[in-house]
Amino acid sequence: MSKFSDMPSAFQVLSLSAAVLVLSACGTNRKESLAYVERPAELIYNQALDQMDRGDWDDARLLFEEVERQHPFDKWARRSMLMSAYAAYRAADHEESIATAQRFIGLHPGSDSAPYGYYLIAINYYDQIYDVGRDQATTVAAEAALQQVVRRYPDSDYARDARLKLQLTHDHLAGKEMSIGRYYLKQNQHLAAIGRFKTVVADYETTSQTEEALHRLVESYVSIGVIPEAKLVGSVLGHNYPDSEWYADSYELLENYGVNLDDEINKPRQKGYWTRLKERLF
Repeated sequence: MSKFSDMPSAFQVLSLSAAVLVLSACGTNRKESLAYVERPAELIYNQALDQMDRGDWDDARLLFEEVERQHPFDKWARRSMLMSAYAAYRAADHEESIATAQRFIGLHPGSDSAPYGYYLIAINYYDQIYDVGRDQATTVAAEAALQQVVRRYPDSDYARDARLKLQLTHDHLAGKEMSIGRYYLKQNQHLAAIGRFKTVVADYETTSQTEEALHRLVESYVSIGVIPEAKLVGSVLGHNYPDSEWYADSYELLENYGVNLDDEINKPRQKGYWTRLKERLF
């Protein structure tokens, strides 16, 4: 056998070259099929809506972005930007959703859809609120964003919902303060605990944490022997929450030190006394 018998024949070389050309052509055709093909903005927008109806948020977002890419100055591009932010929110891509909504507000601050842009930013932060045992930076960001919705558009439906979410956000932040305050109390770091409990009463008065915060203040003051201050805080607790279990606990605790909170609460007072007392204490 010739030593050249394993080498490809001229025919094989030609055939291989032809095959390469065909594959190359196929690759070129595929690239061309993926290339930019201009379509009407409304058509792409409606295709994106169809994807949203199917729950395909990622593809919907890509199509909304395509509207912007192909028709950046069209009214559909403006709508698509906000819809893209919404699709990202539904896909739980909060960072992208916030960034897109902020970009929309920056470009179209006077748009009728701007209130929704602010609201979308707020609920992105709100949905990321963690439990009270973790860092609350996201909760603080949610609070600020929700307050902005209420401040800018106080009579809107978005503001009404934002107010409800703000209450829950405040309760969450108050819970964090309470958690830290209880820890300090167990460690006998009473002054640090007092600071946390006072923050709850002063900044989150309308939350569900306030009653316990007042009782924990009574506990803290009793622990460091400041009975007069404990008595005043206990009387504020009894005046505002007479049926509270926390008041019953404070009542019993102070009774052991010869303090009758009934006498404190029922004393004749000048008008505005309780308001002035709260301002003094907190």
